[in-house]
Amino acid sequence: MQAMDSAQSHLLQIAQRVRAAAADATPLRIRGGGTKDFHGLALQGELLDTRALAGVVSYEPSELVVTVRAGTPLAEVEALLAAQGQCLAFEPPHFDGDSRNATVGGMVASGLSGPSRASVGAVRDFVLGLEMINGQGELLRYGGQVMKNVAGYDVSRLMAGSWGALGLITEVSLKVLPVAPAEATLRFECTQQQALDWLNAWGGQPLPLNASCWLQEEGAAQGVLYLRLRGARAAVQAACERLGGERVQRMDPVHVAADWQACREQQLPWFTARAPGHALWRLSVPQTAPVLALPDGCTGPLIEWHGALRWVQAPRALGHALRALAKAAGGSATLFRSEAADQPGAEPDFDAQAADATAALHARLKQAFDPAGIFNRGRLAAAW
Repeated sequence: MQAMDSAQSHLLQIAQRVRAAAADATPLRIRGGGTKDFHGLALQGELLDTRALAGVVSYEPSELVVTVRAGTPLAEVEALLAAQGQCLAFEPPHFDGDSRNATVGGMVASGLSGPSRASVGAVRDFVLGLEMINGQGELLRYGGQVMKNVAGYDVSRLMAGSWGALGLITEVSLKVLPVAPAEATLRFECTQQQALDWLNAWGGQPLPLNASCWLQEEGAAQGVLYLRLRGARAAVQAACERLGGERVQRMDPVHVAADWQACREQQLPWFTARAPGHALWRLSVPQTAPVLALPDGCTGPLIEWHGALRWVQAPRALGHALRALAKAAGGSATLFRSEAADQPGAEPDFDAQAADATAALHARLKQAFDPAGIFNRGRLAAAW
């Protein structure tokens, strides 16, 4: 009861602060553990810390639903689920040396998913409902704790990937899944084109594909494709035999688990050994997109999500060329990390040349949820 009273007290205090900020147009910078401060524009406004809004509200393992407050450490929730043989299937990254810092609210607000995203879905696909405080200090609740509970606009999932620009998430209900009974990682030596061709072909077959990663080390004659299978034991074993042969090596599951985690956290040597002056660019393209002719001066790509996510290291000056290249392939390019680890913020998430209709929609949403424009000003777009 005391924990509940404390949570309500914190909610009231935050709501009052938001109302006061809206009245005098004081910008507020929403922050949990700060593990994703590196992304987007330089952060503006007075700090609004969410970590006091912590704790598990309810967890029903038999119903595959957990409801937690936004400031709850993500690692705490993952440990709770693991004890029941369950998990957050989309593998949210923590992006911090101390895994206790990342929070559930930051996970939803950033909308970032890990290696399995292309197979199981994104963060928003697992958000059943949430509670939030809008830019007028009103406490709002959307969705619930079951899949089919939304009449009208699905606002709870709209908050996934909003980066706090629309409101402060205070509580979230998430769908969880059982841990797969079997897993295997296969290693193929191949060119980038071979990897993309295989992934496209395998995607149309009844195989328990879960995650993939292709990269080519500097100086290597060709690259390596890592393919993770997850599912029923019989399905995984059959897939290993079907994809087997001289070209494939089955990896040791004990060692490869750490490698997949390093991939999720961008701690693989490919990420950490970035050349001076190179930023990390995220190219989101269709899975069927061909090999991209990267401009001179780029390093990469490292390919995830069965071809849909391509990481490239390049100077900021090549941003225009990378955006044009991604757009021609039917996707987009975003500067994900700045050149230096201590450089706070990079540039807007939204392309300055985005379609007018899209920009207008974003502006209407901002006006509806945060009319005074106080939340995370400038985080996603310079005009906000």
